Amino acid sequence: MDDHARRVYDSILGLQCDAENPTPLVRLNRVSPFQHTEVYAKLEWYNPFGAVKDRVAANLLLDGEARHAVGPNQKLVEPTSGNTGMALVMMANARGYTLTTPLSSAIPLEKRTMLRFFGADVIELQDTLCPAPGAPEGAIAKAMELGAEPDFHMLNQYVNEANPAAHYKTTGPEIWRQTAGRVTHFAAGLGTCGTITGTGRFLKEQRADIQVLGIHPQDGHDIPGVRSLRQLQQTQLFRPDGYDQVVEVTDDIAYQLCLRLNREESIIAGPSSAMALAGALKLVPDEPGNLVVVIFPDNAFKYASSFVKHLPGMVAPGAATGAGRNPLLDRMRENVRGNAGLTIGVEDAHTQWQRDKPFVLDVRPTDQYDEAHVPGAINMPLAEVGESSEALNMLPRDLDAPILSICQRGNASLSGLLFLKSLGYRNVRSVDGGTLAWRDKGFVTDSE
Repeated sequence: MDDHARRVYDSILGLQCDAENPTPLVRLNRVSPFQHTEVYAKLEWYNPFGAVKDRVAANLLLDGEARHAVGPNQKLVEPTSGNTGMALVMMANARGYTLTTPLSSAIPLEKRTMLRFFGADVIELQDTLCPAPGAPEGAIAKAMELGAEPDFHMLNQYVNEANPAAHYKTTGPEIWRQTAGRVTHFAAGLGTCGTITGTGRFLKEQRADIQVLGIHPQDGHDIPGVRSLRQLQQTQLFRPDGYDQVVEVTDDIAYQLCLRLNREESIIAGPSSAMALAGALKLVPDEPGNLVVVIFPDNAFKYASSFVKHLPGMVAPGAATGAGRNPLLDRMRENVRGNAGLTIGVEDAHTQWQRDKPFVLDVRPTDQYDEAHVPGAINMPLAEVGESSEALNMLPRDLDAPILSICQRGNASLSGLLFLKSLGYRNVRSVDGGTLAWRDKGFVTDSE
């Protein structure tokens, strides 16, 4: 018999959270700028498998079993950005199922390693950081392909109503009870949108004036588990009519606040937690009576490689931080990112490509270029651009010629832009979201 009071359980699954066994609410005392508004973090790594997605995984399985879609010795397949997969594979282990997880190779190595360690069959693909439901290729398409086979079943967290229902049944009631009904604002990062949609619906049924706040990252972001506004348009559970406000937070703000949370509050939050908090601090006024609850989806330990990329001082002086990393170049790229005169959204880039026929410089490795590229794009891998006179001879002679620099997801293309600028080209722009965003939109590509 499970006993929450004594913390004694018949199995690990007894630790799953609900109103009687909630994840903790912890007040933030140092990073909050408010004098009157109370801000609480809901620490979701206290779920048995370490993340808010435990709730979703459990309800997806219960729903599948109730519908007899999931049965003994079931082979499950689910695309993931990490946390859903980790929860599902551990619950599958307990129930005698197996799990295959197609995912992006851009997901932090820590998550990919632990998925394999837990027992998942991991299929790594060239895909966006968070799989895109509308993409013709990638993790979701691969999962749907496998899910159509007789032996497999895809639970599909991206469209399954059991996702928001998990939060309607557990997260919402927990917050209402823990705050004694005093909650005035609820904030969550936007990924599949199950958390905000389910929790927000429950809270608004208790009191309609509770403000539901959605926080999303910038386009081309590097925060696992959440989606930019462009990516959210392809997510069926994104229902902005049920949210009161939505706001964007940049990578830099999220990672800097994440550092402060760990060092000043001693809360081991990951980057998506800090992103959600940063958005809440932007949107909530400092007024007596305000009480904000922010979902902190998981802890910092899965993101060591991300912290090395985004925060200085995370490795010993002189230690390698990745092949060819150059701190000055990294800073230059960050200064370029988001500059309206130097970057261009993928839809505007497509319009320019159709109208003006610009020179397109694809700076990815050749194998990625061969898989799919903008028609007519010239492949000049970054490692070769500065060294190969043959590559230089392919560039336009006119320094005012329109040029688009493109890569896989809009990061390396910033280096391509800086290189072209150094050669004197004046009309160069880097394509936000890269070739993956181009394909997500359904725009035509060629392959070798």
